[in-house]
Amino acid sequence: MPTDIEQLLNESKPKNYRRRALFMTLIAMVVVYILWNIPILAIILYPLRLFTTYVHESGHALAALATGSGYVGFLISPDGSGLTSRAGGADWIIGPAGYLGAALFGSLLFYIVNRFPRFTNGIATVLGAGMVIFTLLFARPDESGLPLALFVGIIAGVIIMAIGMKANALITMLVLNMLAVSTALNAFFDLRYLMFVSDASRGSVANDAVNFSQRVTPWIPASIIAIIWAAISIIMFATALYYGAWKPLQAEINETYDSIVSR
Repeated sequence: MPTDIEQLLNESKPKNYRRRALFMTLIAMVVVYILWNIPILAIILYPLRLFTTYVHESGHALAALATGSGYVGFLISPDGSGLTSRAGGADWIIGPAGYLGAALFGSLLFYIVNRFPRFTNGIATVLGAGMVIFTLLFARPDESGLPLALFVGIIAGVIIMAIGMKANALITMLVLNMLAVSTALNAFFDLRYLMFVSDASRGSVANDAVNFSQRVTPWIPASIIAIIWAAISIIMFATALYYGAWKPLQAEINETYDSIVSR
């Protein structure tokens, strides 16, 4: 039989799922940071980079649709670059929608998964199904005819659905948090590339910051635009981290403490 003190200590602990949610969050952040900053691990990072590119180009595609583009399609190349084709639309919205759209997607996914961890598997199932549908509608082959965007969207979508339906909730949370962190901080991870590389490994196609500067704000250097986008992505993710993981855990700790003190 536990003593009164042991019972008090057990009751004073926050709910297990909230502690585990925060633990999975920290693991995901560390893993993504290590993968993105150690070149020798690039082969491990490659699938995650393709997924990030997929979300990035999806942001451009959705912005094009929302601003009246008559045609929308996106592709992904084996080197990890991507391109969205469109007919019309608002440049000032479509341009930032790659990096900032990815930041919004990642931050929202992070918030939802960590704020409502008991529904993690259902979230994964819905996300995977949505990816498959979106891919079938808008993914296109690249210049060589390779339908990599189609492969990435369908394979990733099916895997995420399978994880949601079959995997342990903690594993699902870790996977979704890794996807959320990598997409939410895409602009931050690519900051050096955006500031110092004028092309996008696609011949004459400029990177998003250069393209936005040329088309929309010629009076603002591309490097400044890149810094602004990175800062916005960090603010989005920090907000999601605070409200999705830290504040709920803090509230539970305070609630438990108050219940003990009031006895």
